Amino acid sequence: MEKEKSKEKINRKNIKINFNILAIVLIAIFCIALTPVTFQNDTYYTIKIGELIKTTGIDMMDHFSWHEGLNYTYPHWLYDLLTYLVYEIYNFKGIYILTCILSAILGVSIYIVNSKLTKSNAISFIVTIGVLYMIQDYIAARAQLVTFILFIWTIYLIEKYIESKKKRYAIGLFTISLLIANLHVAVWPFLFVLFLPYIGEYFIAIISDFVMYRRIQIFFKRCKIKRLEKKQNNQEKIQKIKQELIEIEDKNIKVKIKRDKELESLYKIKITKQSNVKWLILVMVICLVAGLITPLGDTPYTYLYKTMQGNTTQNISEHLPMTLANNTDVICMIIIFLAIMTFTKAKIKLSDLFMLGGLCYLMLCTRRQVSMFSLICSVVLVRLVINMIEIYNKPWLQKFEEVFKNLAVCITLSILMILLSYDTIKPKLDDEYVNTKSYPVYACDYILENIDLENARFFNEYNYGSYMIYRGIPVFIDSRADLYAPEFSGNKDEDVFSDFINTSGLSTFYEDTFEKYEITHVICLKKSKINLIITKTKDKNYKLLYSDDNFVVYERNRE
Repeated sequence: MEKEKSKEKINRKNIKINFNILAIVLIAIFCIALTPVTFQNDTYYTIKIGELIKTTGIDMMDHFSWHEGLNYTYPHWLYDLLTYLVYEIYNFKGIYILTCILSAILGVSIYIVNSKLTKSNAISFIVTIGVLYMIQDYIAARAQLVTFILFIWTIYLIEKYIESKKKRYAIGLFTISLLIANLHVAVWPFLFVLFLPYIGEYFIAIISDFVMYRRIQIFFKRCKIKRLEKKQNNQEKIQKIKQELIEIEDKNIKVKIKRDKELESLYKIKITKQSNVKWLILVMVICLVAGLITPLGDTPYTYLYKTMQGNTTQNISEHLPMTLANNTDVICMIIIFLAIMTFTKAKIKLSDLFMLGGLCYLMLCTRRQVSMFSLICSVVLVRLVINMIEIYNKPWLQKFEEVFKNLAVCITLSILMILLSYDTIKPKLDDEYVNTKSYPVYACDYILENIDLENARFFNEYNYGSYMIYRGIPVFIDSRADLYAPEFSGNKDEDVFSDFINTSGLSTFYEDTFEKYEITHVICLKKSKINLIITKTKDKNYKLLYSDDNFVVYERNRE
């Protein structure tokens, strides 16, 4: 009988291991299918900056625009360097393969972290696929893809450290802080946001203990007893205070019994005082020191502050506030959270509630935080779903896990995921690494063959400036927005970013801006407002040098 039980246990373990392998493979395939073939604009300047770092090092100056003396912070210098090293050996194909690998690591990381923290493989798998669908627009050859991986593991390390206080988790958190400070300094402060919900729950638990158990009153009464005992008089008063202490302690015992029963009842929020959080605070402080271990000086500590001072975030689409009406998937996700917390008996940890509320607020403030909301709150969602199931029908959860690992179900799941992955990747099969509709590939060919770049000053638009940098053409502006803002550039007299926004939107007459910066040539999209005006008015100050289906190049008469 015991041998049969032992065999059954081993078989279950093998099934679990096999399902994990299957889940990891299917998630990796889906992630590769989600990875875009065509690169975003940041990828192109990343290659050139990586090449510059390898050749000359980091001098905190810009070398790719024709504006002179601009300071540059190199906010993701390590990622830039690593990307260039891959590009140097394998060209664009290598960067695409690297992005596929990082995408797969991200998906697998989401699944592993969720399954380890919640002990549910099936629900973790389902939620992981949902999260990957939510953040598919943010899977690209950019530094953020690496930081997504590091952030999801940060949650795992924080919770494991609180649980066990083992040094290896603290070392892991410091290592992540060090990596983010060098890979993507712009999001480094967000790392510490992830600590705050756990610390917030800890302090609320302490405050509630102090209030409910009248600990402050007990403290003062004990101090009063010690003071009276030193004077060795008024024994009657001492005995009276001691009796009051005993009464308070008796009441505290009753309060504790009552609180324990309340915690077992159907209250929505669970508050737990976890003693290791006080050491987590120390770990967080130590992680702050990692900002000093970079070649960027004080940039990790000042970058976010300077960014918030300027107006770049008000004019870049991914930094603008989210409009819920245009984001159906986000609305659905919020409804799922609200439905579980409102209409079921599921309980939520206070730290999870803080995390959920805080990230939801950040997401509404800036749409790019959809990625962080989906990524981090996946752990909260899996925990809520499992808690809900356990409250209503605990055995069903185990049955669900077993059914999900059934051979027939696994085969069906594999077929569905492969079909979904194929449907996702099919539209990308004919895509190229560089989209000639979005980037001036042929126009740059013309410029390099026919225009003297040493004596040229091009006015170009924001979205394709990075590609011009990649081709070796000095630019007016590119997607390194911070470089062109006076908070970063060191040039308080000129706000290149604002001048571009005003000129491209025609708030400022383009000729005034061109005169100010002594522009010699203009490259723009055919559909741009500037080109439409030049074309309609037949402006004689602009000689058409080149034109294709998407871009035009003009020479400007400065006389």
